[in-house]
Amino acid sequence: LEEAAFQLQQIFRIDISIALNILGIESMRAGHYRIAYTCFKLAADRGYSKAQFNVGLCYEHGRGTEKDLEKAAFYYYHAASSCHPMAQYRYARYLLHHRPENEWERHQKAVTFLEQAAMAGVTEAQAYLGVFYMRGLQPKEKRGLKYLLLAAKNGDAQSRYHVGVCYEKGLGVQQNLAEAMRHYRQSAAAGNRNARERLRV
Repeated sequence: LEEAAFQLQQIFRIDISIALNILGIESMRAGHYRIAYTCFKLAADRGYSKAQFNVGLCYEHGRGTEKDLEKAAFYYYHAASSCHPMAQYRYARYLLHHRPENEWERHQKAVTFLEQAAMAGVTEAQAYLGVFYMRGLQPKEKRGLKYLLLAAKNGDAQSRYHVGVCYEKGLGVQQNLAEAMRHYRQSAAAGNRNARERLRV
C-alpha cells in the first residue's frame, strides 16, 4: 500500500509538472511572458527537465523575467543533467563562451554535453562540434568531419558548406574536388552564400 501511494504521488507530481509546463508554453505563445515564466518555474522547481530548459530560455532571453545568463546556465545544467539534449547544447555553449577559472575542467564538461546532444540528434550541437574540432589548437579533422556530416544530413546548409571545404582542402578526408562541388551545390541550393561564392571560384 505504501509503495502504491508513493507511485501515485510520483505520477501526480509529474502530471502537475507537465500541466504547468504546457500552460507555460500556451501563455508564452499568447505573449503572457510573466505567467509563462511563473508556470515554467513552478514545474522546474519540481524537477521537470523540460520546464527547467524553458526557465533557462526565459532567463537567457529576458522573457517574463530579467535577463540573467548565470541563472539560465543554472537551469540548463539541471535539465542537461536529466539528459535534455537542447539543454546540454545550450549549457555547453555557456561553458565555452564564458571564460572560467578552471578552464580545462569546464571545457571537458562542455565537450561531453555537446557530444551527448549531438548523438541525440541536435543539429546545432553537431554543427558546433564539427567546427569546434576543425578549428581547435590541435584540430581533430576526422572527428570534426563526422559531426559536420551529421549536421549536413539534418539539413544544416552551413555544415554542408564546411563539408565541401573539407573535401576541397583534404581535411579529415582525401581531397576530392568533384565531391567538394557536390556539397557546395547542395549548400548553395539551400541558400548558403559562402557556398555560392566557392562555386564561382
